[in-house]
Amino acid sequence: MLKVREPLPMKRLVPALFILAVLSPSARAAAPDEVRHLLSRTGFAVSPAQLRQFRTLDYPAVVDRLLAGTRTTAVTPPPDWVDDPPPDFRALRQSSQEEKKAFRKQRRLQSLQLKEWWYTEMLATPSQLTEVMTLFWHNHFTSGLRKVKWPTLMYRQNALLRRHATGSFRDLLHAVARDPAMVLYLDNQTNRVGQPNENFARELLELFTLGEGQYTEQDIKAAARAFTGWKVSRKTGRFRFLARQHDAGVKVFLGRSGNFNGDDILDILLQQPRTAEFISAKLWAAFVTTPPDPATRQRLADLLRNTDYAIKPLLRAILTHEDFLAPANRGTAIKSPVVFLVGTARVLELPVPNKRILVRAGRALGQDLFDPPNVKGWPGGTRWINAHTLLLRQQIIQRLLRGKEMENRTRLRNKTVSMVAMRDGILPASLRDLDATALTRLLLPIPPVRPLPADRSATATVEWLLRDPAYQLQ
Repeated sequence: MLKVREPLPMKRLVPALFILAVLSPSARAAAPDEVRHLLSRTGFAVSPAQLRQFRTLDYPAVVDRLLAGTRTTAVTPPPDWVDDPPPDFRALRQSSQEEKKAFRKQRRLQSLQLKEWWYTEMLATPSQLTEVMTLFWHNHFTSGLRKVKWPTLMYRQNALLRRHATGSFRDLLHAVARDPAMVLYLDNQTNRVGQPNENFARELLELFTLGEGQYTEQDIKAAARAFTGWKVSRKTGRFRFLARQHDAGVKVFLGRSGNFNGDDILDILLQQPRTAEFISAKLWAAFVTTPPDPATRQRLADLLRNTDYAIKPLLRAILTHEDFLAPANRGTAIKSPVVFLVGTARVLELPVPNKRILVRAGRALGQDLFDPPNVKGWPGGTRWINAHTLLLRQQIIQRLLRGKEMENRTRLRNKTVSMVAMRDGILPASLRDLDATALTRLLLPIPPVRPLPADRSATATVEWLLRDPAYQLQ
């Protein structure tokens, strides 16, 4: 067995602090456009209140404030069924067709409610970075309702990802390996001594830690044997280890030999320099669109290893790096459907009482929460946009604006106000007094593609900017 993890030794902590100092810029006043870029990449939308909140801080202090404000729990109460006992699947198999139909209907409703719940959390959270990172890990450690078929387990996985979102990748990796939704999604439920199932082991190496081409088929077979007996209890829906189904024999994995179990395999993977390189590079790509130079790539990987896979120091190094701050890095990332939808609702301060609208819009745009397309997740990037989805985004903006206008008309129906006043009420108070220049800098990461007409009201200016192609960028 591998030794139990000990506290991070000073001989590794000191180099980590040095690397962080090298990667970070010296303290200086934060420029408004830098803060806007930071908030845009680490959240869904930028508000005037946020810009005011950070205007007296130097840039590294703004990053530190964001990181210090992350959460480990949601602010939105979960659906009321998340603590219900597991379904009796054996009894269900013996039930009538009508009972099976009713069960499937209930499961579809719970799946929809779960998606609505996460959208509600993204709209309400005081820490947008927390949800951005939870979504990042959801796309890294992919699982989906279509395969898991038990919404409670996907809710628990979501809570797990949030709990570790900016904590320790080591702890996150060990927790995910025991996560019931992951066990079911990658078929480890059928992984037993003498009949190993390699699905989880393969994705663990290829997608979660090392990346393609960094292991052999023999390594996959050895890892699969090590995870035999890692199961989900059908009675409780919780992880359980069945010793009688575990292969306790000697295994050779990444050049090492021993009676390894699943935890041993995870620890060996975390000892590989390639794992730190893979994870740090993926986090870099989530925030910076240009690849790092070889020296920066190595320093980031070293930082992750020397801090025992602490995520916040790595995020700080990325978000304070000169490449992240470079003007050439602004407006170069396409908003995902979720960022587009949540960001638009947040910037307009739309209540969106029916979150089902967001669920359906996200699905139509190619990002169905809790249901990624496959084990590799959403590819993202330029694949988010094509002629069809761009038109859909424009239509969604139109509907959101008109929905806000109709709500405002209903609210002011019995008051003596002009139609202009009604339409101006579309905007939240935080935007109404901003001039065209301020609105442009707030809503767009780069100058608008279409020249902004002169002498327009704040409402007309915002509508114009939301329809500009630059609004689709971060």
